[in-house]
Amino acid sequence: MTLYTTIPSPLGTLLLTGVRTETGLALSSLSLPGQRNAPVRADTWRHAPADFTEAASQLDAYFSGDLKEFDLAFTTTGTPFQRQVWAALEALPYGTTTTYGELNAALGGTPARARAIGAANGANPLLIVRPCHRVIGSTGSLTGYAGGLPAKKALLTLEGFLPAPLPRL
Repeated sequence: MTLYTTIPSPLGTLLLTGVRTETGLALSSLSLPGQRNAPVRADTWRHAPADFTEAASQLDAYFSGDLKEFDLAFTTTGTPFQRQVWAALEALPYGTTTTYGELNAALGGTPARARAIGAANGANPLLIVRPCHRVIGSTGSLTGYAGGLPAKKALLTLEGFLPAPLPRL
């Protein structure tokens, strides 16, 4: 059964979904308001805010600047290639960025595979906690974020990569 809750954030109300496992909650998605391809709450989902206490606490600490690395269990769906890209995203340190080309090279890809890297990045169901916002264009431009470029800019600003203050969205 899919469990869900919503929590407030500087980016708007976040929708979190997850499932119970033998060891507790495993987060299956975290989406932003207006996110492209975000899950839509179904009648079969159960509202269970108490199950998301740890995720909410870590997100609050992240947004206040006190948490630099999430320690949450995830359920991982996706193709083997997507999971490979997502594992690389999870290894990107707080406050740093990489480009699609660098990510592709690190994964041993060909130039033609760079688009597939972008598509896998865009299919990431765990925005913020799996930091796909840390992948930027080769010129340093902020490109391709399912949560929208203002949210990407806000997250990179929060992490100290961009110098402007965190905007109110």
